Amino acid sequence: MDMSNLMKQAQQFQQNLKELQDELAHKEVTGNAGAGMVSATFNGQCELVALHMDAELVRPENMQMLQDLLLAAINDGLHKAKNLAKNEMSRLTGGINLPGLM
Repeated sequence: MDMSNLMKQAQQFQQNLKELQDELAHKEVTGNAGAGMVSATFNGQCELVALHMDAELVRPENMQMLQDLLLAAINDGLHKAKNLAKNEMSRLTGGINLPGLM
């Protein structure tokens, strides 16, 4: 393989990576807790984009439960967002794990 070919492949990979990152910014996953009483939505870049909680939970006597449910929903959503990004990246790299790309 000559250097010119290698450079073309590297540029193509870079373009594909940028396109994937743009796609991930528009894909969303939602983590839930408390049978859907609390939900946290993340995009594929692991950014929190929405947070929902049932109004019933927003009372002083429910504060500890609300905090616990928020943590659980956020962690669930973040886990799903990371898996989404990992799966999409694996598709781009043919299953090869390239540290630092995502």
